[in-house]
Amino acid sequence: MKKSHCLRGMSARRSVDGAGCVTWWGFGPARDLLSSDVHTVRSDGELNILLVGSGDPRHILKTISGITESDVIHVWVIENSMEIVARQLLLIYWSLLSPETISVHKKTEVFLEIFGNLEIRSETEEFLKQASSELCQSITNTLVSDSHTHACLDTSLLKFKERDDLVQIFKSWERPPSVPASIRQVWDARVRQHLGARYDSRQGCFDWDLTMKLHQRGCGVINKHQYVKWRESGVAFEMREGLYQTANQSLLSTQVFNHRGNRVLVRGYWGDIVSSPYLAFGIETDDKHLLNKHNNQHVKTAQDISEVNIMALFECLAYRGRCPQNKDAPGQSSTCNPSTEDPQRPEDTQTNDTGSQTHTKPAEKTSHPFNLMDIKGVKISFLSPDSLSKLPLKDRHKNLFNTIYCSASMVHQIDSSLRHLAAPDAVLVIELATHLLDLSREQVSGFAERVKDIAEESGFTPKLNQSAYEYSTFTLKQN
Repeated sequence: MKKSHCLRGMSARRSVDGAGCVTWWGFGPARDLLSSDVHTVRSDGELNILLVGSGDPRHILKTISGITESDVIHVWVIENSMEIVARQLLLIYWSLLSPETISVHKKTEVFLEIFGNLEIRSETEEFLKQASSELCQSITNTLVSDSHTHACLDTSLLKFKERDDLVQIFKSWERPPSVPASIRQVWDARVRQHLGARYDSRQGCFDWDLTMKLHQRGCGVINKHQYVKWRESGVAFEMREGLYQTANQSLLSTQVFNHRGNRVLVRGYWGDIVSSPYLAFGIETDDKHLLNKHNNQHVKTAQDISEVNIMALFECLAYRGRCPQNKDAPGQSSTCNPSTEDPQRPEDTQTNDTGSQTHTKPAEKTSHPFNLMDIKGVKISFLSPDSLSKLPLKDRHKNLFNTIYCSASMVHQIDSSLRHLAAPDAVLVIELATHLLDLSREQVSGFAERVKDIAEESGFTPKLNQSAYEYSTFTLKQN
């Protein structure tokens, strides 16, 4: 891709391309957007973060896990479709479930299945339906009172039409419409279109993409067996023995296609089929032992690392979100200090007489609503897809945001008006195209240069001493 071209053209490519036309997950690992790696000096008072097209809540979860008890942060989220907003709400909602409702271990398993599997277990589907029902009710309440019903999640800033759309999406997850005879065939059709004449030798193509692209670009921990299985079936995380054969409704969406001059609505899977959901939580870890090798092979896999990372994030949320009335809760320091044990409730487990293996009871049997944690000092507001161009026109957003994040697929929306949104200490973080495998090294490099140009034209300058690999970081130019 030439430097003169922006990712607008790349994001508008045919939906049969590997990255797809719906960004269900990001193409880089989770980042703490308030960490010292991003901010040299952290401001006092409420910290505001603007996320543009992040696609999933990885940065939100990572950032929340790194804040102190005295921090107050407000995250503002802009996505380019209400289907992505709905999935963001679902994943954050699931992350806020109280450990009194479901164990951290079980919550981790279900989260990863919903996050990265086109097909899920029937038990996970029941969790998804129950969460969808409660989210639907929550959004319906905002249509009546125009206020959010949970202290952390705020959808009241969305337009009424957009909230109506969310209600319909959640209803379709709770009571799915007719789906293709085989969701596996839907996936296979995407693979066939993407590979074309190479389809019959797809195993070699999968191996090439992994070893010569992902591994060469810093993702060596992604296991070949798991990656190839995901490329074949759309199932990335098999957390336990079971049948993964129920369609994950949260990964299905409707796209408009032209067929013989007519506009046709087609429901299917239009997301990434090449880079993988392992990138978000599975290629980096604070525990370097998980990256150990034996005979030059990684001992742990990206699935293992994803599970450890998600569980650690959920434990941090559990400690920060303990109910004040829980007198037995231990006092916590200013930072998260998660337990090494899975905080399962006694009533959630059964012990097999033949051994010590613990099984979690199916939560779908419960008739009461899920209990959500109130994470003190954290608020997440969802804005309309067309908000980015309108925010600079409102005084309340002038010089508001301490951190602004933009995904590779949305960078074409950045312009000089972004400067009016930036606080004096603002940092701009832009996702690069490093792990978009349809692009050559030259195109990836050209895109990084174009990102630099866009940021500088918007009033930002590259931050010193950064390894521009998956993200580029910029600071606001001082007058």
